[in-house]
Amino acid sequence: MTNESEPILQLQNIRKVFDSVVAVRDLSLTVPRGSIYGLIGPNGAGKTTTIRMLLNIIGPDSGTVTYNFKRQSEDPVDLIGYLPEERGLIKKMTLEDVLVFLAEIKSVPPAESKPKIDQWLERMGLIDWKKRKVQELSKGMQQKVQFISTVLHEPELLVLDELFSGLDPVNTELLKDIILDLKKSGTTILFSTHVMEQAEKICDYLCMINHGEKVLDGPLTEVKGRFGSNTLVLNGEFSSDALRGLPGVQEVRSDRLRHEIRLADNADVHAMLPAIISLGRLDGFERMQPSLNEIFLTMVERDTPVAGRQQP
Repeated sequence: MTNESEPILQLQNIRKVFDSVVAVRDLSLTVPRGSIYGLIGPNGAGKTTTIRMLLNIIGPDSGTVTYNFKRQSEDPVDLIGYLPEERGLIKKMTLEDVLVFLAEIKSVPPAESKPKIDQWLERMGLIDWKKRKVQELSKGMQQKVQFISTVLHEPELLVLDELFSGLDPVNTELLKDIILDLKKSGTTILFSTHVMEQAEKICDYLCMINHGEKVLDGPLTEVKGRFGSNTLVLNGEFSSDALRGLPGVQEVRSDRLRHEIRLADNADVHAMLPAIISLGRLDGFERMQPSLNEIFLTMVERDTPVAGRQQP
């Protein structure tokens, strides 16, 4: 079980300014050991800049980054596996050779890495491509090879920046299952994404940032609990505008035959049902906590930039 009193990573008031733009503004977060921690936010929110600072690729202008690993290493980065959003492999090398080479960079000798490489290639469905050159692989296959290179040295902390970008549904599910297995084995995963459905399915904790600032953080269940259970989900044929006109309705988000309605705190759902039924065809309804996507949209809309916001 995760020991919340023993975080594996802490960022304290880190800040980064590029020219006159504040990319990350005094951000603090704590990643519990053994958890899947989601760093979420829209594109351009500062997620990748934050990751680069915690990996010491770039230094923060102020603030501190503190690791608490179980194993000892002269360079803490050796205990981290990092999969960047912008992928890159040596295309003229074979799969096996490029993985052996990348493992050696992390101080794993070929005698130790080769059996692991075979196991991972088998699990990823790539064993028959072992002696083929990287340039012969599809983009999705290359992505799986790069993921293997990220975990071969068995890092304590795995940092994944937009892992599922460009993957088809089958490979997305495969990597989700692998991530959950890694968590069970004790690996901590820091997972960056702008796709809320992905974060909601696998994250234990999350930190939402927008315009370089933290707007929300904590355990996923607690974050959702803060927004109550004031969301009514309708399945059926309705006009979004008609639903918005009902008393007690604050917001409507529709996707074909699914309609998420955010209600006022004092709204009486049972009293509303006859009016809802009169507006269209109701196939079913459920009162529930808002989805992470709904929370995300609400927080981003609430966090509107003001004049001078980006000044350091």
